[in-house]
Amino acid sequence: MEIEKSIQKIVDITFKDAQGKVVLAQKPNLPLVVAGVATLLQKFINYKVLSDGLNLISFGALLTWACLEAFEGVNYFRKTLGFFTIMLTILARV
Repeated sequence: MEIEKSIQKIVDITFKDAQGKVVLAQKPNLPLVVAGVATLLQKFINYKVLSDGLNLISFGALLTWACLEAFEGVNYFRKTLGFFTIMLTILARV
């Protein structure tokens, strides 16, 4: 019983928000939408300067979203997702 309570507590703090709702995904917020649109537009733009600008916008927006999730996420899952996205986004640019 004690182990089950401990496991349930870990699951609760990892996946539930302050109201007790399980939150794995949320509606995309503005930085994530901007990153997606900029990435999509990049695929159709052949002009290098504009494509590079869209790449930078996409990078900045994705990094902004990841930082917001990492530091203001509603649960530990979302915060961890943000930290991993920060690391992967930066590593992809190196």
